[in-house]
Amino acid sequence: MEFVINAEKREKKGTSSSRNIRREGIVPGIIYGAGKKEEIISLNKHEVAKSLENDAFYSQVLDISLGGKKQQVILRDIQRHPAKREILHMDFQRIKADQKINVTIPFNFINEDIAPGVKIDGGIISHLMTEIEVICLPADIPENITVDLAELPLDHPIHVTELTLPEGVELTLLQHGDEDTDKAVVVIHKAKAIIEEEEETEAPEASEVASDQKHDENKESDKDSEKETGEKESSEKESSEKETKK
Repeated sequence: MEFVINAEKREKKGTSSSRNIRREGIVPGIIYGAGKKEEIISLNKHEVAKSLENDAFYSQVLDISLGGKKQQVILRDIQRHPAKREILHMDFQRIKADQKINVTIPFNFINEDIAPGVKIDGGIISHLMTEIEVICLPADIPENITVDLAELPLDHPIHVTELTLPEGVELTLLQHGDEDTDKAVVVIHKAKAIIEEEEETEAPEASEVASDQKHDENKESDKDSEKETGEKESSEKESSEKETKK
């Protein structure tokens, strides 16, 4: 999908200038990179908002039309108001067709409903990662990276080394060669309610434990009574024998 953004050059730079144009429905921005001078620009607020509704806008190559010429860029940063979510500023980086760039790509999880861990065992899917940074040429930037859960069982996570990547795309995470970089992307765990139910089934009921304890106490009490009775009878028997001898 192609994205074309119309922009205008902006002469004034600074916080006060940016604040003033935002009141007019304009979003301030900047274009930099590729060995060229940075350019201060202004963008239409509504046009930008519509483009941002498409997830691909965040990672794909964009065309900015400025002064009758188009420049290929990627979106590098968006600053938003912390409370209003209003777009305050946008940064764009120029790209070169023969120069690799780092971009963050979202995951596309498929076949979740037929995963054995879900369909057979009733597990819950946990997305441990939703996006990942890759390095590739601009022409090779994928819209997303597919993660197939069609054969995923319980408690067997899919790691980044198991991902199927498009040709020409590498994961920056794995370029360091560290073992701990092989992070888990998604896993299916047994539902908490099921685990608790199994634990309750395995554990004895409190009333049963109390009953058993009471039964044991009664048995001990009976033993003590029998012992006392036996000792008493023995003592009486000895006294009787002594009286007879006399």
